[in-house]
Amino acid sequence: MGADAASALTSPVTRMPLMGPTTWADTGHMLGDVPLWATVLQFLTAGLVGGFCVLQWVWWRGALRSEASTWSLALSVTMGALLLVGGLHGVSESPAARELLAFGHAQLLGALLLVALPAAHVFGGRGPRLRPWVVAVGAVLVARALLWFLPADRVPGLSGGRAGAVALLFVALAVVVGYVVAALGRAHLTRLGWMVVTAGSTSSAMLVAGVLLPGRPVGALLASLWPLPLALGLESLAFVRVRRAQRTAQRRELMRDALAAVTNSAWFHRDADALLLQARDAARRVLDDPSVEASLRPLQRDRFVADLFPDAPERLAAHDRTFLVDLALVVSTAAERYALGDRLERAAVTDPLTRLPNRRAADTHLVEVLERAAVERTRVAVVYCDIDGFKDVNDRAGHAAGDELLRRTADLLRGWVDDDTYVARLAGDEFAVVVSRAPDDDALGGLAHRLRTEFAAHVGTSNGPRLTCGVAAWDPTDVVDADALLRHADAAMLEAKRTSSGHRVFDPTMRARADDRRRVRTALERAVAEDRITAYFQPIVDTRTLEVVGLEALARWQEGDAVVLPEHWIEIAEETGLIVPIGRSMARQSRRALDRHQMPVAVNLSARELHEPDVLERLDEAWAGGPWEHLTVEITESTMLRTTTAVPVLSELRARGARIALDDFGTGYSSLARLARLPVDVLKIDRSFVRELRTPRGVGAVRAIVALAEHHGLDVVAEGVESAGDLQVLVELGVPRAQGNFVGRPAAGLPVRGARPQPRSTEPLRTTGEQRRVEARGARTVPRPLRVVHGGDDATPEHL
Repeated sequence: MGADAASALTSPVTRMPLMGPTTWADTGHMLGDVPLWATVLQFLTAGLVGGFCVLQWVWWRGALRSEASTWSLALSVTMGALLLVGGLHGVSESPAARELLAFGHAQLLGALLLVALPAAHVFGGRGPRLRPWVVAVGAVLVARALLWFLPADRVPGLSGGRAGAVALLFVALAVVVGYVVAALGRAHLTRLGWMVVTAGSTSSAMLVAGVLLPGRPVGALLASLWPLPLALGLESLAFVRVRRAQRTAQRRELMRDALAAVTNSAWFHRDADALLLQARDAARRVLDDPSVEASLRPLQRDRFVADLFPDAPERLAAHDRTFLVDLALVVSTAAERYALGDRLERAAVTDPLTRLPNRRAADTHLVEVLERAAVERTRVAVVYCDIDGFKDVNDRAGHAAGDELLRRTADLLRGWVDDDTYVARLAGDEFAVVVSRAPDDDALGGLAHRLRTEFAAHVGTSNGPRLTCGVAAWDPTDVVDADALLRHADAAMLEAKRTSSGHRVFDPTMRARADDRRRVRTALERAVAEDRITAYFQPIVDTRTLEVVGLEALARWQEGDAVVLPEHWIEIAEETGLIVPIGRSMARQSRRALDRHQMPVAVNLSARELHEPDVLERLDEAWAGGPWEHLTVEITESTMLRTTTAVPVLSELRARGARIALDDFGTGYSSLARLARLPVDVLKIDRSFVRELRTPRGVGAVRAIVALAEHHGLDVVAEGVESAGDLQVLVELGVPRAQGNFVGRPAAGLPVRGARPQPRSTEPLRTTGEQRRVEARGARTVPRPLRVVHGGDDATPEHL
């Protein structure tokens, strides 16, 4: 394009074809004819800016989107469009297209000025209030855009009109430059920032020169190429930011990987210090800062706080600080979890009151010691200690005093701990001392004696609790059985209690007895499973008429053709809990006996059964809806007084109609006042008093029991009647009921003597206690003679 075209484009009187009259656009645009190389340079710069716009768009869409990236992209898009329009204007031949491109160029310049304001606001770190500046620049640019469409002939002097358009452009440019200076003046600019400021200043100077040199080739060249310095500066900034964003993204990936690795290690490691060192090394590697250090400080209640910090924390970016905080949080949380796990593990193997190892820990330790002793061929011993009188301390001084006694005992035993000794609290008031590399039995007995002596001197009192010890030793020739060793020591302790010797060493005699107990227990378990515990029924008779008025169910163990009496296995049944299913079986068989014999039945209830939470439901199920008034529940005096659940359970049974009998009465510690409050209907005189009926002491005891029962309105039954003489004395003392081998031995099927139901009645016999007492009093007036097969104490009444 030659000088004529340039002259035509810049001439104030030139009229463009197809565009009507001359407008302010003819005098207000800055584009002119430029050399081809300038146009090519515009296109190249526009393409470069477009490529960076794509990169910034990817950056803007990514996870690192920020307000700065948004306005940087807006500046780049506007700058690229401005260069593209300028290049198209240089190659366009159509006047209409050139006019349209000139209008677009002018508006893009205004848009660039507007976008520069929020961009400077963001890049400068929140400069002055933005809205007034945007409104001012927008108003100036709108006025300049309106001047574009006004015909030039309406305004006198085209040169004056051009000056107004230029003035509006300069006003807008001055406002933008002023805000940029105000915003960036408060910021600390880096070298890159100063480069962008210099590029912007250069572009502003070229723009001003191009506007002030109209009609000259250099002016047109400057007006066309002024965006280049600013574009290059902005894209350099964008390039640096994109690269920084890429590095940040890569670092964040490394941070996520490092955080995941530390988190995984936290689940598999149990050392908080090692985990802290791993977190510190990860932070140094990711942040490329060897000055990063770490600390872990404990707080109250097993809480921890971890810190990771470099020498210059103020230089850290926000995500770097977040990374360090996350690592510290993982370490502190893991340390708290480790502490909690350790505390739970200690709680699982430690007694909370005495802080000694508990039964679980003792079992584990004993197994380990025995296995090591089997290799080393050394002895192992267990000293099983029990505090005699501990319950009395609890009852007399309260549970706080009992706890203090246990703690003092633990402190005493803890003083014996060394490399070969281990002390644990097994349960309640029972302690165990495990001695590895144990000496001979005599030395072990001396050890138990010294334990008892020191306990009496430092823990017990002259009339207070005492320590009873049982000692059992394991030899390398024995089978490794930790449970058996503990059982043997426990058996020795029980034997020491029984003999009041204070301490006892487990010997072959006790071993044989323990083996017998184990065999009995195994056989008893099998008998219970096979339902071979049979109910034998012993009659309860009227002492004057020998009429059978009731039955008592007694458990018998059927072992082949032999019958094993309860005194051989009842204690084992109580200890092992087998007494519970045995008691349920007795209740079911008693219910069937009620239907078969039409007689009231008495069933014994043990202390172990009373401790069962479903005792009432089980008894109700076993009784199967039978008449409760024909059931008598017998319970020993000691069980009644020492079992806390006895009174509520028996009161409920009594409310249903059952009668309650206090068995073995006179052998316990019932007071007269307490007896009146107990749910009792029958007192059963213990056989020990019946055996002494031939002595004044025995007669006095029975007479007192009878008087006590009459005072409280209770029935009386004498147990263990073994001779006619015993029965005669009981009649003279006014005892109305009796049972024993003399008046009827227990049997599985009992032909009973007594009143039978009348044929017209289909109901079971329903005789209340008061009716029986009336009958007994009537019977005393007309006594029936005893029919005896053999005379003397061995005689038995004849049962029809």
